[in-house]
Amino acid sequence: MSTTPVTVIRHPKERISKCSLRFLHERAEFTFLKANKGFHFDASGFLLLDVDAPALSAGDRGSPILLLDSTWRWLPQLQECLHGEPIRRSIPGEIRSAYPRKSRLFADPEQGLASIEALYLAKRILGEDDPSLLEGYHWKDDFLSSLPDR
Repeated sequence: MSTTPVTVIRHPKERISKCSLRFLHERAEFTFLKANKGFHFDASGFLLLDVDAPALSAGDRGSPILLLDSTWRWLPQLQECLHGEPIRRSIPGEIRSAYPRKSRLFADPEQGLASIEALYLAKRILGEDDPSLLEGYHWKDDFLSSLPDR
């Protein structure tokens, strides 16, 4: 099975200690970038996970994944760092996050997922079902038990 490369762009204020992707830093298929001041990224040809986009499907295989890792409040700042033409896709269905949301200042989108949840589902849709991505994710069991049958 091929392994789709994944680039993660993290907002500079995102705390790695709270990040759901922190256990993936040593995996070869992942590139982690920090969007410090002046950062720009050419997203052309990347599958950009975006809640308001058309649904991701198996037909999207072959393109690398781009994941923006931040709180929902900071996401617009990360999107401003991108240029080029990414392939915007969302996770289809009515899947809800197992990650407990605690924002008192900002309403998270209903269909919004934790970064690791979105990544796991994207890879699964692309034909790379890899539960090892969720190792270390505290809400792994709750998340997996909420998914429709494979």
